[in-house]
Amino acid sequence: MAYITSGSAPATFRQITDTMLSRLGHGLEVYADRRARRAQVEFYESLNDAELAARGISRDDIVRHVFRDKLLSI
Repeated sequence: MAYITSGSAPATFRQITDTMLSRLGHGLEVYADRRARRAQVEFYESLNDAELAARGISRDDIVRHVFRDKLLSI
């Protein structure tokens, strides 16, 4: 009979708990960010074209404007 070992100790309860809480926290951050961005998009979509123009945004650029920090600059 052959035994295979990975060379690493099994994770402790604390490590498992820390990992779960870290992933949960990250998920909540992502969720909150998406809600905030969606609220921004809805706000800009509720403005008329003149109000958007006063802010320097066209209707076609609303999503690009809201997610500008996530998009790569080319």
